[in-house]
Parts: sequence; C-alpha cells; structure tokens
Amino acid sequence: MLCAFVFSKMSHLSSKIESELQPLLRQLLKSIKERISGAPSVECAEEILLHLEETDENFHNYELVKYLRNYIDSALGSVIEEETEKCTSAEGRSLGSGQDTLVQQVTRKTRESEEYKEMMKSLKNTMMIVVESLINKFEEDQLKKEELHRRKQHEQHTSYCMDSCSDSGSSFNQSYTFMNQEQLQIIVGRMDPSQPKEVRREALQTLCCAPPSDVLNCDCWATLRKHLAAALSDPDSTLSEKSLRFYAKTFSSSTFTITRETYTSLAKHLESCFTSQQSPVPTLSAGIDITSPDIVRLLKKFRLLNEFQKEVPSFWIRHPEKFMEEIVESTLSLLSITHEQSLRAETSHHALEPVYFLALLDTKASWFNKWMHGYYSRTVVLRLLENKYKSLINAAVRQCLNYFDSKHLEDDGTDNLCTMLYHLNSDRRTYYTGHELQYIYFVHSLCLLGRLLMYTHGRKLFPVKVKNRKEPIPLMDLLVLLIRMMYQHPKSAQNGNITQTDSYAPANLVMEVLRMLCGRKECATECLYRSIVIDSLLFPISTLLKGEQMMVTGIETVLINTADILARIASTDRGLSLLLFGENNKGSARNCPSARVIAEFTKRLLDGKLPTLASTEPSSALKGAFIFVCRQMYNTCEGLEVLMPYGLHESISKAWKKACLLSERIPTPIAGSESDSSTAQELQNTMLLEEMLLDNLLNFAATPKGLLLLQQTGALNECVIFMFSRFTKKLQVSKCEKFGYGVMVTQVAATAPGIVALQSSGFIKALVMELWSVLECGRDDARMINPKPTPVEPIDRSCQKDVIDRLVIMNSNAKIHSLFNYEHSHMFGVRLLSVMCCNLDTLLLLESQYHVSEILLNAQEENVRENLENPGDFIIDGLSVERNHILVRMNLIGGPSERVLPPRVLQKGNDPYRWPLFSSYPLPKCYLRESLKNLTLKQDNEFNKLLKNSEKQTDWLKNCKKQFCKIMISKPDIIKGSILVELLEKVVGHLSDNPSECFFRPYEASDTSVKHLSLSPIQQLGIKTVGRYGRFLGLLKDDSDQELAILLMHCERFMKQQQTTISSSLCCLQGGYVGHDWFASTAFLIMSGDGERTLKFLQQFSSLLVSAFIWLPRLHSSIHLSVESAESGIHPVYSCTAYYIEMLLKTEAPLVFSAFRMSGFTPSQICQHWLAQCFWNYLNWTEIGHYIAICLILGPDYQVYMCIALLKHLQQEILHHMQAQDLQVFLKEEAIHGFHVSSYLEFMQNLEQSYRTTILTEMENIKS
Repeated sequence: MLCAFVFSKMSHLSSKIESELQPLLRQLLKSIKERISGAPSVECAEEILLHLEETDENFHNYELVKYLRNYIDSALGSVIEEETEKCTSAEGRSLGSGQDTLVQQVTRKTRESEEYKEMMKSLKNTMMIVVESLINKFEEDQLKKEELHRRKQHEQHTSYCMDSCSDSGSSFNQSYTFMNQEQLQIIVGRMDPSQPKEVRREALQTLCCAPPSDVLNCDCWATLRKHLAAALSDPDSTLSEKSLRFYAKTFSSSTFTITRETYTSLAKHLESCFTSQQSPVPTLSAGIDITSPDIVRLLKKFRLLNEFQKEVPSFWIRHPEKFMEEIVESTLSLLSITHEQSLRAETSHHALEPVYFLALLDTKASWFNKWMHGYYSRTVVLRLLENKYKSLINAAVRQCLNYFDSKHLEDDGTDNLCTMLYHLNSDRRTYYTGHELQYIYFVHSLCLLGRLLMYTHGRKLFPVKVKNRKEPIPLMDLLVLLIRMMYQHPKSAQNGNITQTDSYAPANLVMEVLRMLCGRKECATECLYRSIVIDSLLFPISTLLKGEQMMVTGIETVLINTADILARIASTDRGLSLLLFGENNKGSARNCPSARVIAEFTKRLLDGKLPTLASTEPSSALKGAFIFVCRQMYNTCEGLEVLMPYGLHESISKAWKKACLLSERIPTPIAGSESDSSTAQELQNTMLLEEMLLDNLLNFAATPKGLLLLQQTGALNECVIFMFSRFTKKLQVSKCEKFGYGVMVTQVAATAPGIVALQSSGFIKALVMELWSVLECGRDDARMINPKPTPVEPIDRSCQKDVIDRLVIMNSNAKIHSLFNYEHSHMFGVRLLSVMCCNLDTLLLLESQYHVSEILLNAQEENVRENLENPGDFIIDGLSVERNHILVRMNLIGGPSERVLPPRVLQKGNDPYRWPLFSSYPLPKCYLRESLKNLTLKQDNEFNKLLKNSEKQTDWLKNCKKQFCKIMISKPDIIKGSILVELLEKVVGHLSDNPSECFFRPYEASDTSVKHLSLSPIQQLGIKTVGRYGRFLGLLKDDSDQELAILLMHCERFMKQQQTTISSSLCCLQGGYVGHDWFASTAFLIMSGDGERTLKFLQQFSSLLVSAFIWLPRLHSSIHLSVESAESGIHPVYSCTAYYIEMLLKTEAPLVFSAFRMSGFTPSQICQHWLAQCFWNYLNWTEIGHYIAICLILGPDYQVYMCIALLKHLQQEILHHMQAQDLQVFLKEEAIHGFHVSSYLEFMQNLEQSYRTTILTEMENIKS
C-alpha cells in the first residue's frame, strides 16, 4: 500500500530526476531479484511487487523509497498540511470515528487535488521512459555478454578470423572487440557489388567476426542490408554462404526492427529466385536432387526462413503489430508465387514453386500451426489471406483435388510415398521425383487447410475458386472429398498404434483433421454436423448393408476410422441430435436417420449376419468401435428410444456370453511349451473382448429403461462388479465421458436388483469402509494415533445395519467408547438418519425394526444438566439440536406450510437455541400448527352444474376436462374438499364404464370379511402416521384408524389376487408390497375417512391405466406385466415415468439436467421417491389433490409433466446446491416451496402437445 501511495505522489520529473531514478530503481530490482525470479508466472511476480511493503522488512531502507518519501514531502507537503488543517477544524461536525477517518479523508482530498492529478499525468510518461531505458540497457548488456561469450569460444577453438583478416593486408587485420562507425563504413563500402569478389569476401568475413550489436546499430545499416541481399543472390557460393551466415546471426541477436528487415529481405530474395531467369530452379518433372550445390544453397535459405517462422510466434506478441504483419505478409507473398506468375511461364515445363521447398522442409506445416495458434497473429494471417493472398488457399485446395483425382490412389504408390516422407525426416533420401514432390505438397496443403478450418474466419474463406473447375469449391465439398479420400486408401495401424510412416498416409492425415474439428464445438457444428457429411461417413456402412462389396483394401480400417469419427460426433448433444433425428430434426429424405443405419450395422456385425464380411471374422476392434458409437446414443434417453427396436442389449449380451465360453475353452498356457505365447495371446485377446462387451453393456445402466434392459439380459451383477473394479482403480468411464460413474451408480441403486448387485459386488462394503475410515481413522496424510476400525464387531458382516448400529443407535457406553471421534461420527450418523427418514417407507421400516425415535428420545433424556437449581435442563449442543430436529421431522407430516421444523444451528447471543428440547412425545405445542378447519368452499356455478348433470351429457368427459383446466387456471382453490371428491368419483365412473378406457381387470370386492387378515408392522405404523396427518388437516376423526386398516386389508387382498408367482431371489418379490400404500391412504383422506366410499373409488380406479403409475402397489408382481418385467423388480414408474422425466428434462430444462449429471445424482431417483409417497412432506395437501386430479382427468402422462414442472420450479435451488455439493440432501430433506400445480398447468399442457403420443404409447406397452 505504501509503495503504491509513494508512486502515486510523484510530481513532474525532470531529466535530472530520471537519471537519478535509474540507479535507484536498478538497486531495488537487484535486491528483490530472487523473489521475482522465483515467481511461477508474471501475475505472481506482480503480486509480489504489490505486497512488497508487507513482506520485505527492508522495504523502507531502499534508497528509492527514501528518495520518493523526501520528494513527496517537498512536492505535496503543503497540500497535505492544508487538507489536514481543514479536516481537523471540521472534526467536531463531520468526523466521529477517530484518527483513521481523518487519515482517510485527508488522503481522499489530496488525491482529488489538481496537484495530485498533475503528478499522475506526468508519472506515466516519466516512468515509461525510465523503464524503457533500463530495458534497452539490459538488452544491450545481454547482447554484449553473448557476443563476448561467442568470441571467447571462437578464440579458444580457432584463429580463423585472425588469419582471414591478415590475408588482405588491410589496416583491419586484427580481431575486433568493438567497431566504430568509421570502420563499419569502410566494411560496407568494400561489400559493394562493384568491388572485386576477394574484397567482398574479406569484408563479409570481417563483418561476421564483428559484434552484432555494433553492426546492427551502425548508421549505414540500410546500405549494408542491400549489400547483404546482393551477396545472398551472388552466384559465388562463398559470398552467399557468408551472407546467409550473417543472416542467421542477425536473427538470433538483433532487435525486432533489424530482425523484421532481415527476414523480409531474405523472403524477397527468395521471391527473386523464383521470378528471375538468372536463378536456376528445377522443374517439377525433373524433380529435386538435394546434393546439387544450387539446391543445397536454396534449401539452406528456406530452412533458415522456416526455423525463424517456427520461432518468431514465441516473442512477436511483445512487439508492435506492424512487426508481425510485415513478416506474415512477406511470407504469404513468397508462398503465393505460382508457376504462371514466374518469368518461366512461357516454357512448357512446370517450374517448382516456393511452397514445394517449404513443404520439403516442413511437411506438416508446423509453421502455420504456430502462426494460427494465438489470436494476435491469427487475426493478421486470416485478414491477409482474405484480402490479398487467397490464391494460397486456392492452390492448397487444388492440390488436394488433384491428388484425389490422380491414379496413384489406386495402387501401392501411396505406401511408397509415406515411406519416402519418413526417410525425408531421417535424412535417407537425396533425390525426389516430381510425383513425390506433389505428394509432399499435398500433405503440406492438407495440414494447412485442416488448421485453417478450425477457425471461423478461416472457414469464411470458402468457397474458393480453383483452376480448371467451373464452380467454386464450397467447404462441404472439400470435407466430403477428404472423407472419400480416407476411404480410397486406408492405412491400418499396427496394434492400434500409428507408426511414423503411417502418419503420412492420406487416411491418417484426414483422420487427424477430422479429430481436430470434432474437438472444437464451433468447428464441429459448422463442418461436421451436416447431413451431407454424415451421409459420406456412412457410405461404406450403407454399401455393406446393401450386400455390396467395397472396392477398397483394408475395409476394416475404413470402418474403424468411420466409427471413431461417428463416436466423437455422437458424444455431443448437437451431434447426437443429428444422428438421431437428422438435420433440423426432420430426419433424412428416406426417413431413415443415421442412428438406425449404425444400429442395424452394429447388430448384424455382432450377430454375424454381414455377408460381405463373412469371409473373415470381424475383429474385436471393429466390433468395439461400432458398439462404442451406439453406446454414445443408448446411454441417453433419446438415443435409447431410437435404438431400442434393434435389441442391441441382447446382441451384446450374447456376444459377451459367447466370449466367456470361448475363454473357458482356451487351455491354460504351460510354461516352456511352443504354443505358450500364442495361447497366452489368444487368452488375453479374449479377456479384452469380454471386458469391452461388459463395459458397453454396463452403459445401458445410464438410463432407467436401459437399466431394465440390462437386468433382463442377466448380466447386471457382472456389470456392477466390472464397474466396481474400475471405480476402485479411479479409471475414466470412457474417452468421451466427462464425469465419473456417479450417474450409473445412482441409477443402479434406485432399484432392488441394482442394490443387490451393488452389495454382492462389494461396492457397498467398500463405501462403508471408506466412510468409516474418514470418520474414525482420519486421512492417510494425517498423523493420528487410533486403532483401525472394528472396535466392537466386524463391520463387514452387514454393512447397512452396522452403520445404523454403530453411528446412530448410540444406546450403550460400549458403543460410545468404541468411537474415536464420538461427536463427529455420531453427528454424521444422525444427519444420515435424517436423510434416510425423508423416505416415509424407510422411516416406517427403521421405526418398526430399530425404534429409532425411542432411542433418540432416551438420548435426549440423558443429555441433561446435573444442576440442583434447574435439574431438568437439557444440554444444548450440536448433537442435541440435531436429534431435536429429526424427532420433530419423524413425527410430523406435512407440506412446506403445514409443519414447523426447528433449525439445526445455534444462534449467537445469550439464548443460542430458542426452541424447546423434549424427551417424550407428544411434541411441544410450538411445533404444531393449528389444525386446518373445513372452510366454506368457493363455488363456481358452471362447474357445479357440470358435475350435477354428468349423466345427461354424452360428451361430458370432454367438457369436464375443458372446464377443469379453466377452473384450475383461474380459480384453483375451488378444486378441493367435497368438490374434488365429487369430481374424482364422476370422472372415474365415466372412465370405468367405457370399455376402451378399462386397461386392467377391475377389483371386485367380495362379501368375505377381511378382518381376519393382518397388516405388517410397517402398515400399522403407517396408519398411525396417516391418522396424525388426517386429523391435522381436519379430515379424520379420532376413531378413523380402524376404518383405514380395513381399507388397506381390502387393497392387500386385491393385490394378491392379481399377483403372479415369480421365481426370483429378490426378497421384495417374495410376498406382498413391502411399503405402505400411500396412494390408498391419500384417497382415504380425500374421501374424509369414508372407508366404503374410498373402496368403491379404488375398485373403479384399479381398471384404469393411470392406476399403474400413481398407485405403485397396483403392479407389484402383477399378472398384467410381462414375465421379464415382473421378475426384474423394477417398477414401471421407474422404467417408464422416470425414463421420460429424464428425456424431457434434457430438452425442457437443460441446466437442471446438467446439474444432476455433474452432481452424480439422477432426476429419476428423486422423482421415484416423490411419486412413491404421493408427494407427502413435499407439497401441501391441496397440491397433492391437484396432482391426483390432473393425472386422472388429463391423463397418466401428466405424472411426467408434473415432475418436469417441479424440477423447473426448483431450477435456481438445484443449480445452487449442485455447486454446494449437497443436491441430494437438499432435494430429499427440503419441501418444495411456492409450487402450485395451477401455475404450471399451461406449461404441462404444452408438454402434452409435444410428447403425449410417445409417452402414452410407452405407458400402454407395460403389458408387453
């Protein structure tokens, strides 16, 4: 701060002050040299300087600081004194915060003064002069040091310079340490082209021995430059060599101005070599002999030019743009010279152009890649290409076209050319034919164009006009040509690796370009996400599907390359949409989207039904490549929707089982036998095939419906074991997957078979052990003295029970003493319990098996003060507050405005927690809201009339839907109470009387009493919970529990009548529905506790399709499901409703969908949670009634739209908690505030128009 303040006070500085400041500033920089040089970046160095006063104890002892302090006293002392006096006199009126306020105010007034502004105005110019002077001095010193070092080395190894200078008999026959202007003038004069060659040679030799700093700063540099250029063009090899040597020396040690002039001079010289008839340039037909002296000299000049081209981007950003622009323009001007532009155009032979020589030295155009890398230079290059040198691009495109049209693609010539290029880089060739030079130029052109296409303004250069072509060549035509080139001459890679020779093959060069374009979103969108490009990529696949042979060698390489690009396209949302639905989501002309072609080909490939490939077994690499393309599609909901008819899960599963059998038949390799290595290799290949197929099967678990398909293959357990092995090794899911296995683990854990698979694989055990290690053992890098886990009982016998027993149910001293971090671990256990109890079925299970509320109450009772004055006071700490919160949460049911939950944090002050703690039920009154009374309901005459005349109107149901929507939007409060009951009964009656609406066989209640039946402990606890909530809502009387019990018994008997016998190891399928029937309980409350009325409603309701989705026990092990679906243990609410929720969410609320993906949590799991308990504890009772009404009246697909509306409503909270990394906890624990079904009804109606056909069709297919 003081340093910045000191510099801000500087006033006008004269030249004398500047000279005084330089040594002081140098001394400061030397003192802090180590600090700055140790900084990892420029930004860090700046931070060090800005905080120097805070970190350097010698700061105030530096002469520069002392000087500036004295200077400020003399320059601004009077201003500061004046302002201080003014502020002090006004202190009583305006200042009241002490000395700091006075200092701040004086500082502010001083900074606002005219004197200060004048100082700041002059400061910038003065300090720039001082700093620039130091920089220039530093550069000169560096040049001198480098030159001195060179001279010492030169004098140690040879006395060539001394001998050469002494031969001339000149007065300069000595080794130069420095040169004055007179000496340089004489040397320049002797370099004049009119001088004898011996004199010019001697002068050049002397010049090469002179320090560059002296030569480059001489007054006659302009004349010297001309003489150097003349020497460079001289036929005398000695003059040319020495001049070129001086050019090289200049590039390495001169200022940017001289460097620019030297480079442009060299470029212009090379231009003259191709435009002048005096310079011998070979023709294309004659080829190049690089041992020819003339070619050697020319190649040396191009190499020097190219080396500087590749080096200059590293420092030209530090210089003015004009410096860079002149270099770029001189380069493009040189490379734009064509045969037609040269003076040899009248000859019949095609003279080689400059670009051929540059391509010979830099075949893959690395110079252009570096120039295009930075925005600073790329802008200039593209501007010049567009305005003046577009012919360079035209020529590159023409070269690609010419190569494609040539006959050499049809034979082995390209293999020889690739080998030639490899030898080019390894200095094994001395002669290159015209055809080889054309191929080198083609490679250079292809690499240049590939880099050009990566940038927007580069793509804007298209279309280009090409000689001998009537129409300009658009960008799409060029890309199609490149893809066809990849097909015409593929080059297979050995063992998956591209050799140096293969890297020059056309197919691999094109693949490199296409991969670069795929890697950049904007490039891929403009270049690759086009139907014409996709059709070109699919050409070999379509050809093979038609049963036709492709007249190319290496068809597998063609297909693998194609699959690689298609997989990269499919890994992005835009590319996936293109493959699934065609360009602009309209599908292709033949209504055959690309995804279907790929899926059909992959299925035939796996099933061995491709006649054109029947001669040889397709390789594992080929199968894996195309399965991976499909995987990018079927691991999304929209992709699986398109690919599902092809049954890829079955084909992959069969291939995996076949590979497993094959690996079992391979004999174990015997050491020392002849077949040992081949057998081992075969076994390894088979195991890799197994893993590849299993990995791709696993990715079906990325979506709810895909998980159902995976379970039906019978490979779910093996896939989860494979996932666990990769998870423990921290391996990436795939090369295209940005996140880990979180989504798949969550999807798997949302189902019963998935949980069983996770447990049997050891995944849950490992998770619990890791949790235990974090809680009790600390981090690996922390020095803690504590025993390893398992203080009381082995923790790996029953992981879930142990977690509850060891971390939650702390009901003995032995358990407490077994924990190393008791409070920390127990707090985590209680928080975990809170999240678990958000699921009402889990709450009832824990309460029935462990009596957790009683244990928590006892813990609260024991947590009291031993104080004679207040013997019952609770000790308020983190654990007691958390226990208090969960006890209230477990006892109260209600939506966001229907229950009060105490906070979890303590407040500052004398009363840190104002909510009363308790150790027994019932809850203190402060936690109970007043019971809701049945208020007089609003009436709507038109709607009431509609309900009364339901039997007289033939189109009553249609009118009812219309009026219902109208009332929901305008007067939603009407739809509740008796009106809601009457509405639901009338609608269910009309639907159940219509045979076309009866999807299931209805439940027919018999006269047989159900009182002899018994309910499970979970159902009994559920009845008490429902009773408390119903009485709070004012819907139930105190004696309603028995009537609800009878209703649930009827429902249970009905469910058993429609259950089928299932052979499954899943415990949840061995009997009835294991959870509480929350929908029946909801209907019971809607009917105000009238059991008979509720039963009649449920009898009619059970015949409707909507009952399968909002009444979850309805389809438990049901005869209405297919055998595979029933045995899977996966409910249609998950495999169908949740599946479409994820599909629609990606389109309708993409930010929410992305937040779930990044968090590793899934919308399907939380929505299944909400729907299973009919939104109890998440929505207010009125909204729950509206949810039931819209699903019944408007259709079962509104269940999907309802969840989409809820997630869209929570978008901001979801995004916030995703960043806070507690999204799952938030969605489970927090009620949904501010949501009203009526507010989102129009949004849901819009969703209906877009998606109803698809969703309803799939819902109706649950029987199949």
